[in-house]
Amino acid sequence: MKRTKPKYKQIVDAAVIVIAENGYHQAQVSKIAKEAGVADGTIYLYFKNKEDILVSVFREKIAIFGENIKEILAKDLPISEKLLLVVENHFRILQEDPYLAIVTQLELRQSNRELRFQINNVLKEYIVLLDELLQGGVETGELSPDLDLRLARQMLFGTMDEIITSWVMNEQKFNLLETAPKVSSMLLYGYLQK
Repeated sequence: MKRTKPKYKQIVDAAVIVIAENGYHQAQVSKIAKEAGVADGTIYLYFKNKEDILVSVFREKIAIFGENIKEILAKDLPISEKLLLVVENHFRILQEDPYLAIVTQLELRQSNRELRFQINNVLKEYIVLLDELLQGGVETGELSPDLDLRLARQMLFGTMDEIITSWVMNEQKFNLLETAPKVSSMLLYGYLQK
């Protein structure tokens, strides 16, 4: 199955909208096909089933996060600026695509255990990049040499994840990007007075 054709992208983008509007369990393949402007059977040229569509949606969209973080990591910037750029990147992608935010923050959590396992495997590359960001800060001496990288990464990802979930649940009543400097600063300096 070639996944580089325009119809594949059309289907992935349509799936995000249909799943966000209807919920994963009510997102019928026929609705996804209609939103994509393709025949129902065309879906099966690219995907095995609805679960494969959801995993593919996540794989395609997480790849965007990863590509952007790789560019940030390659820059010669202090950890404080890199961290801000990572948080801004994460927030910007989801603020610009509220449907994707709904799917990643709500619908993925309602999937079955096997599907969540597949999605977690896709997420691992992103997690490795967050680890590289933090490890880089340790190596340059900007972050504490005894920093618990696993815990720091969980705090970073968990904080971004919780803020986006709150944004989705509150129907996007605040600007995610405006919170990014506060989030990165709090992660770096905690509650200490500067």
